[in-house]
Amino acid sequence: MPERLAEMLLDLWTPLIILWITLPPCIYMAPVNQSQVLTSGSPLELNRLNEEQRILNRSKRGWVWNQMFVLEEFSGPEPILVGRLHTDLDPGSKKIKYILSGDGAGTIFQINDVTGDIHAIKRLDREEKAEYTLTAQAVDWETNKPLEPPSEFIIKVQDINDNAPEFLNGPYHATVPEMSILGTSVTNVTATDADDPVYGNSAKLVYSILEGQPYFSIEPETAIIKTALPNMDREAKEEYLVVIQAKDMGGHSGGLSGTTTLTVTLTDVNDNPPKFAQSLYHFSVPEDVVLGTAIGRVKANDQDIGENAQSSYDIIDGDGTALFEITSDAQAQDGIIRLRRPLDFESKKSYTLKVEAANVHIDPRFSGRGPFKDTATVKIVVEDSDEPPVFSSPTYLLEVHENAALNSVIGQVTARDPDITSSPIRFSIDRHTDLERQFNINADDGKITLATPLDRELSVWHNITIIATEIRNHSQISRVPVAIKVLDVNDNAPEFASEYEAFLCENGKPGQVIQTVSAMDKDDPKNGHYFLYSLLPEMVNNPNFTIKKNEDNSLSILAKHNGFNRQKQEVYLLPIIISDSGNPPLSSTSTLTIRVCGCSSDGVVQSCNVEAYVLPIGLSMGALIAILACIILLLVIVVLFVTLRRHKNEPLIIKDDEDVRENIIRYDDEGGGEEDTEAFDIATLQNPDGINGFLPRKDIKPDLQFMPRQGLAPVPNGVDVDEFINVRLHEADNDPTAPPYDSIQIYGYEGRGSVAGSLSSLESTTSDSDQNFDYLSDWGPRFKRLGELYSVGESDKET
Repeated sequence: MPERLAEMLLDLWTPLIILWITLPPCIYMAPVNQSQVLTSGSPLELNRLNEEQRILNRSKRGWVWNQMFVLEEFSGPEPILVGRLHTDLDPGSKKIKYILSGDGAGTIFQINDVTGDIHAIKRLDREEKAEYTLTAQAVDWETNKPLEPPSEFIIKVQDINDNAPEFLNGPYHATVPEMSILGTSVTNVTATDADDPVYGNSAKLVYSILEGQPYFSIEPETAIIKTALPNMDREAKEEYLVVIQAKDMGGHSGGLSGTTTLTVTLTDVNDNPPKFAQSLYHFSVPEDVVLGTAIGRVKANDQDIGENAQSSYDIIDGDGTALFEITSDAQAQDGIIRLRRPLDFESKKSYTLKVEAANVHIDPRFSGRGPFKDTATVKIVVEDSDEPPVFSSPTYLLEVHENAALNSVIGQVTARDPDITSSPIRFSIDRHTDLERQFNINADDGKITLATPLDRELSVWHNITIIATEIRNHSQISRVPVAIKVLDVNDNAPEFASEYEAFLCENGKPGQVIQTVSAMDKDDPKNGHYFLYSLLPEMVNNPNFTIKKNEDNSLSILAKHNGFNRQKQEVYLLPIIISDSGNPPLSSTSTLTIRVCGCSSDGVVQSCNVEAYVLPIGLSMGALIAILACIILLLVIVVLFVTLRRHKNEPLIIKDDEDVRENIIRYDDEGGGEEDTEAFDIATLQNPDGINGFLPRKDIKPDLQFMPRQGLAPVPNGVDVDEFINVRLHEADNDPTAPPYDSIQIYGYEGRGSVAGSLSSLESTTSDSDQNFDYLSDWGPRFKRLGELYSVGESDKET
């Protein structure tokens, strides 16, 4: 401990002595009074101050600007003395008081107001705060008046080595390619020290490796980590842990240190070739396997990883190179052997292949290590399977003439069982391809026959499918397409290509071509069509027209003379015989209609109707149609006018013998008898004139507007209903504006609880003469009047 304290004191005083020697005199250039001085706690500076005052000999000098130093982390039983303030005005009579203010005044630093001694009362940490700025002032002890202006000074905290280096970004991770040369840079690390880097060696760091030799080394000052061994192999060891130390004080004893870890991972390079796990592979495959099916897998292992381990597989030799192929699986890193062509157990039962695996990505730096590929042998055994029948041809093309006889043989298909057992074959036609059943096939020998007549003009091609089935195993079937072409025979006579109608001008010239016609034939001869045209024997000496064969297989009709007249003959019919060049040749007669027309001077047809000659001069067909339309329109207007006049003259009142009509409103309610008070409002009969004295009829809307009749004065309750009805009837008979129609209201509902039966006579099966209404008198006084009325009616009839 004494050695440590001595070292700390040496570190403290050495810079002070150097600072004093190197400081220029300008440090004391502040004005100073002969009676004031600011000193530090150093005796050296105190003596130096008096000497400088004598040398400079300046007046009006106040406080001497200076710095004070205090050691950090100093702890003792008493506060540490930092320095002393003093002024020449202080004669020692204790009339001057020193005041300290600024950073930490009173809390960290304390001043003796009499002697001016400054003490640090707390432990200081330079890393927390490196310097403090304070203000000193001398005042009168009694009046507290400042004797001099205040002056600032700085107290610097002297550093000691109390902080160990730290790796702020650790732990570290780095990568380096395997097989790297000696001295390959891996990474660099950095440590920091909180001590003062410009004061002593407290922050001077030196790096070293504690763990990780002999694989890696580190630069002591730059902390760059490099490989210390060449050709480190990832496949032998992939990851290394390196412990790095940083020590301050330049690495000397007594310095503080810090450590961190560095994980170094070797990255892969392609330094290993692929190697098959076995030199010989055996696979077996049925002969009926589907093309493209995977037969087996081979794998070449590679100690590298990633793309450095990728290998491509190829078949480089063997007797099955045309039947098999191998592809690479990038995920599984193996080769898949697949079938390219069909196998046949009966032809060859085994195959031998030589496959090769080679690295895809080769590093030229390691090409000297040997070829980065390997080979293996693959033996494939073909297993026998029950195969379906095999046709002698994958497709068949048959030809038949369209006039072939029914049941004639068109062609034949053959098939065999490729198996050693050789099962018999049965043939059939897929009727989905022969819906009209035009063909049949012999189930035993595969001969195809015609079942229905053919017509090439309807269908030239027939495509059917033949099925071959093994008799011993019906699940083994094969299909083959058969195309049947129908050959043409001359069975259709030629005819006009379209319906022709020729027009001949009356002012035409002799030899003028009237019409050019062409013929068509549904048949299709091998050498193409060639038609012969002729007139009927009786028309050979036709005086009006003649024909001429053209080189393009068409026919021109020419006029023999001029002077054709529509009035004499409007239409000419010219029969023409058309013959083909078939064997035997066929012919037909087609008639050409030639119409005589009126033409302009340049030969443009204007009219072809004979009626044009009987029309009045100056009237065209359009004008005639317009006149006819006007006449029809006038007739329609006259008919409408007469009809409206007849409807207007009809009388409003229809006689009974002409038209007997009734305005019947059926309510299906006949009233409820004595107890029914809702079916009819008796107040209407008691006050017939209503409020206004007039109630118009609502069942029929009158055609004429009329003034309402003067109603009767309201009558008191108890009016005679019979008298009221008679009065209203008389008014209606004498009113010329009232409609002459009756309004009958029928009530089909009689109410509930009535002791009387129905009063309606509409559904009665007897006539009025058979009715006896004497029973009404027995119903009570309310029906007495009604009984008298009906009795009077019966007596009148008898009279």
